[in-house]
Amino acid sequence: MKPEGTRHFLLLQGPHGPFFSRLGRMLGHSGARVWRVGFNRGDRALWHDRHSYIPWRGRAEDWPAGFAGIVEEKGITDLVLYGDTRPSHAKAIAVARAMGVTIHVFEEGYLRPYWVTYERNGSNGNSRLMEMSVEEMRAALSRTDTDLPDAPARWGDMRQHMFWGALYHWFVWAGFWDYRNFRPHRALTVRQEFLLYVKRLCLLPFHALERRIATWRIRYGGFPYHLAILQLEHDASFRDHSPFTTMTEFLDLVVQGFAEGAPKHHHLVFKAHPLEDGRVAVKSTIRQLADKYGVAKRVHFVRGGKLAALLNHARSAVTVNSTAGQQALWRGLPLRAFGRAVYSKPEFVSSQPAAQFFAEGKRPDTRAYRDYRHYLLETSQVAGGFYSSRGRRELLRQVVDMLLSGQDPYDALTSGNAAPRQQLRLVT
Repeated sequence: MKPEGTRHFLLLQGPHGPFFSRLGRMLGHSGARVWRVGFNRGDRALWHDRHSYIPWRGRAEDWPAGFAGIVEEKGITDLVLYGDTRPSHAKAIAVARAMGVTIHVFEEGYLRPYWVTYERNGSNGNSRLMEMSVEEMRAALSRTDTDLPDAPARWGDMRQHMFWGALYHWFVWAGFWDYRNFRPHRALTVRQEFLLYVKRLCLLPFHALERRIATWRIRYGGFPYHLAILQLEHDASFRDHSPFTTMTEFLDLVVQGFAEGAPKHHHLVFKAHPLEDGRVAVKSTIRQLADKYGVAKRVHFVRGGKLAALLNHARSAVTVNSTAGQQALWRGLPLRAFGRAVYSKPEFVSSQPAAQFFAEGKRPDTRAYRDYRHYLLETSQVAGGFYSSRGRRELLRQVVDMLLSGQDPYDALTSGNAAPRQQLRLVT
């Protein structure tokens, strides 16, 4: 018999690295019971306790019934996962809702890099934020009297992110025979994923040199420019919450809109995602489209790196639904987001057609955006990170209490029960 009120947490797949293992340990220290379902050797290798580990070696079509059986057998009260759209997670969420299980979703920070996202029931296009108005957020904020932190501009743990990704895929690849039914939620094989992580780590110095040269040419070119903030084609936000099926569709829309609408002396800069690994030929596609629309001499490509330096001199920014778009809003730049994003509020995100936007982009209501950002920092944005040791320490100091709370972060603020929040200000 379990003690009355004991919480039973079941963790599925988490971010690459030891964060879920550390989270499980601390939940255990709180008095809760914790289990972890693993779908491959990577999940097993990074979990701390074999007694609480539940391997899933069944077929994908059997997973919903298998998950329901685990929930019933262990008396699960809470489900914890990273991202809500990969097939195994989406199916588990549907079953968990029907069984009355509380659903905790982690995701990369909407205000990254110094914060991660913690919500209940869904994230990104499935977040409660999608239905909230700025006025509702302002009403909830009326209960607080805290200052709005400065916007950080540095991602402190990119190398750690790459390292843990490569290590995870190595374990998955090396132990495939033990989980023969495992299929990754992305199109590439585990071996291909692993090799791409290794390749990207090896090419970091060469890509850094290429990036410095491209950035120097833009910064000292003396021309006005617009910035296109790119995402990964296989990222869940792009795949599940945008009108595009391929990155090429988005690139074509942007280059054509720029060619038709932007003043002839303006330039267009494409900023690649820091984790872009070459599985999509983004650079060559941009070159071909620039030739097609007659703007080859006015289009530039920057591979990864920091966004702040480019945004500081940009005239406007476009994206599908990248969280980095909020750095443009923080600077008061016109922003056009073509996909569903938690920050796509009419007060500060343009809905103009691409050509019209490049001709004369609508500037954001910066006061409304600051209120929106303040609301996120008081609710779903938690100081810390998944991949660096310091980031994990900062995160665990706050997020365990948030999981154990009877209210989700948004309801806690509205009811006046939100715990004091610590904002991470220092470079990690």
